[in-house]
Amino acid sequence: MFDSDEDEKGSVFKVVINDEEQYSIWPMARDDPPGWRDVGRSGSKDECLKYIDQVWKDMRPRSLREAMDKLTEESQDGGTGH
Repeated sequence: MFDSDEDEKGSVFKVVINDEEQYSIWPMARDDPPGWRDVGRSGSKDECLKYIDQVWKDMRPRSLREAMDKLTEESQDGGTGH
């Protein structure tokens, strides 16, 4: 999402998330990229990546998780929608 030239020692990054609940890091000094919002966590690149590793357990986009959950529910009730 950003140039690797910005990945200098001492740079501060922030953790951002999009509407599909996918995480990334972004330079703290820059505005959030379009479609992403700050989750309130910042630090070194390694600190931010460690945080993402701790919280992002299911890497599927939110819409896919919801669709798969719906299919699972339908199969469990015999597809009757009840």
